[in-house]
Amino acid sequence: MSEGNSNKSGQASKMWSGRFREPLDARFEAWQRSFPFDWRLFQTEVSASIAHARAIAAAGILTAEEEERMVAGLNEIGKLNLSEREMHNPDASFAASAAQAEDVHHFVELELTREIGELALKLHTGRSRNEQIATDMRLYVGDGIHIISHLMREWCLALVELAEAAGDAVMPSYTHLQRAEPVLVAHWLLSYVSMAERDISRLRDCKARLSLSPLGSGAIAGATLALDREIASRIFGFDGPTLNSMDATSDRDFAIEFTHALSIFGLHVSRFAEEITLFSTAEFGFVELPEAFSTGSSAMPQKKNPDLTELLRGKAARLFGASATLTMLLKGLPLAYNKDLQEGQEPVFEAADTVLGILEVLPAFTRALKFRFDRMRVAAESGYLNAMAAATYLSNNGVPFRKAHEIIGNAVRLGLECGRELNQLSLNELQQLSPAFAADFFDAITLEATLDCHNVVGGTARHRVAAALKDARQRISHGVAEESEKLA
Repeated sequence: MSEGNSNKSGQASKMWSGRFREPLDARFEAWQRSFPFDWRLFQTEVSASIAHARAIAAAGILTAEEEERMVAGLNEIGKLNLSEREMHNPDASFAASAAQAEDVHHFVELELTREIGELALKLHTGRSRNEQIATDMRLYVGDGIHIISHLMREWCLALVELAEAAGDAVMPSYTHLQRAEPVLVAHWLLSYVSMAERDISRLRDCKARLSLSPLGSGAIAGATLALDREIASRIFGFDGPTLNSMDATSDRDFAIEFTHALSIFGLHVSRFAEEITLFSTAEFGFVELPEAFSTGSSAMPQKKNPDLTELLRGKAARLFGASATLTMLLKGLPLAYNKDLQEGQEPVFEAADTVLGILEVLPAFTRALKFRFDRMRVAAESGYLNAMAAATYLSNNGVPFRKAHEIIGNAVRLGLECGRELNQLSLNELQQLSPAFAADFFDAITLEATLDCHNVVGGTARHRVAAALKDARQRISHGVAEESEKLA
């Protein structure tokens, strides 16, 4: 095929057109294009291109005037508002070039050529799309971590506010879904704060490991120019350049870590959602679902359904799917870059979108929850939930704990047989089980005493929870302030 025919087919506009003379099969070309989804990387591609322009200028490829023209051109096209709606709008101003673009890298090159002419063709000197996509994805994930961490802390604040409002309200805790011991409602809510803080720390760890710049890695063996790779690293605010070009162009560990951290967050949110769903049932009656976040039944007029919490459980499945997709994609993939890695972009986008969607509604939903503290207290005062405190009383009075456990077990059995709680048994009945019981036993097994006997760091004793709540607010408020500065 002649060059003229190649131009007619549009193949000459490809970034790799020199080697080929036959046009691509139209169906294959449409099927293999990544631009329909990697347009999401447009801003990071522009940023990475500016960094590369600075680096090749320092290497003498661009004059100072060319460098400024190129950077100005990139800044200008960076103003394009590439929303999803516009990207699929055939009347958009960039439709002509977008129709030719294979991917976001190609799109930026075409737009830059329209902006500054043939000078744009110098931008690709000394780089490869393999290192470009590795860089773009690192920048995208890094930006996503900042935003998501900030919103996670907003949920933590909502939990803290709810815990503060609960005061000394009490609820039963559960093991094996059986009532175990009474705890403060605030203590239960702070357990989810602890989970979310671990999620934030995982994202922070991920950010630390991805903060190396692949630019200068070339296609596989490193750039063929003597580029100062520290230039791009400084522009990105990264810790430095990557240490191995083969690893840099094929590494997606950061994407796996990112999606895996988000999937664990989804797991935590799903557990919260499950408990709220259970506690809102008539059988529990602990929680009043906010109407603004609930729906009804098209058939049963009385229903108020927990759609939000059920959807949260469902969204967690999508997050696990994204993480599993990336893990399987990389398994057994030979070094270095392979086209398979193109399939790793959409799971990252989907995971980020899913978590952002969750965090758009979760803090407001949490703040809108209403607890039925009277129902919770009644449940905490029945079912022998003070049995552990009772055994501790005997242990503190010299009875070996294993023996104390057996004695209180016998007391519980007595209570079950006569339909009474431990504090309703008489001292005489108790002393028939053990002479270690005295009149002060009943003070040791009140609801308040049962709470306060857990007087350790991390326990549900009232003063311990008050201190934990104060510390949590300080930590989270400080983190929110730091993230706000970074996002500003």
